[in-house]
Amino acid sequence: MRKKLFTGALLLILFLSMLAVLGPPSANAAGPAKWKMQTLWVPSITLWRGDKYLVDLLNVLAKDELEISYNEGGTLVTTSGEMFDAIRNGVIEMGTDWPSYWEGKNTAFSLFTSVPMFFTPADYLLWFWQGGGLELAQEVYGKYNIVWYPHSVTSPECGQRSHIPITKLADYKGVKMRQCGRNQARILKEMGGAAIFMPGAEIYMALQRGTIDAGEFSVPECDWSMGFQEVTKYWILPGWHQPGPVSGVMINKKAFDRLPDITKFKIKEACMATMMWAWTYFEYSSAEYTQKFLSAGTKISKLDEEALKRIQSLSFQFLMEDAKANPDHAKVAFSMTKFLKDFAPWRDYQYPFMFGRNPWGLDEVYADLEALVKKNGDYDKVIALERDVRKRAEAQKFWKPGTKYVQNPVAP
Repeated sequence: MRKKLFTGALLLILFLSMLAVLGPPSANAAGPAKWKMQTLWVPSITLWRGDKYLVDLLNVLAKDELEISYNEGGTLVTTSGEMFDAIRNGVIEMGTDWPSYWEGKNTAFSLFTSVPMFFTPADYLLWFWQGGGLELAQEVYGKYNIVWYPHSVTSPECGQRSHIPITKLADYKGVKMRQCGRNQARILKEMGGAAIFMPGAEIYMALQRGTIDAGEFSVPECDWSMGFQEVTKYWILPGWHQPGPVSGVMINKKAFDRLPDITKFKIKEACMATMMWAWTYFEYSSAEYTQKFLSAGTKISKLDEEALKRIQSLSFQFLMEDAKANPDHAKVAFSMTKFLKDFAPWRDYQYPFMFGRNPWGLDEVYADLEALVKKNGDYDKVIALERDVRKRAEAQKFWKPGTKYVQNPVAP
């Protein structure tokens, strides 16, 4: 009996010694978490590039913690309109989005991607990662059981592909145009045109058959891959309707919460890196594919300043209407407008060596939004958030593995 007790004690001591050396079992002892991810885009719509890059990057950075299967648009979730609820309800763990697609749920979603005559790609990069934009976006998405990060921004969208030249406001009268975005459609209507929404895959045929007079979709590479050079003659510029096109990655919150902290950290950093890659890729390709359109015989049709000033006025008018109807919209729009107002002197002094613009009517819309968010009780929250983000960035205190991950840089 004593011999058995002695042997058992030795085995227990040996086991405890091994634990001391090796440590407790790792969080991924059963292997990496396996996620299904789907892009919104079919292969012919090359906006999938940023989505694929992010998945490939994460499968390298987090290979022992997370394994993500990449799926083309329509393969798991049939239509783009179903993606939000598929992520929210955990049908798949991860999917990409075009935030304005969800503005029927909350108009504030439309602000996280391209707003007519508003943010440029560089504005979004700065605001999301340095000015509190990421935190505001996560607050809105968080209401729907979704963790969200921006991970792709392209060059400004092309403008409109048309059968007829358009250079002034009167030229829009009677034009039937495929136009994405609720406020973009309202602007077109105010100018006498008619906005018709249809999926990207249907635009080519509608232009070819003359069902619509003009249409828009994305950046030059994407428009070329969709064949618009074959069915339109004129290119209406600049792309006032979507000057800062952002895509994001939606993650089911329960799936995200189950991940180790180190993996959560890698996801955020990978999204930031992918956003820079996507911008540089699409900006470079825009120069290449502009030449292809010109070589194919496409004619440039530039809007005059009077038209652009009217579109700017309408854009701010509808921005304010949405802000008055939705406190979330007001809060986010105020943060964005404050960003532009704060940058205005620097951009004036540095012109023409800058990457953004000072919109006509900025001071007026800022004053209106400031008064509105003060009335709503959100002014101090927006200001405090911005100060907190800047304080963390300036202190540059890096997140350390072994501590709970919330954000990086962490609060000093």
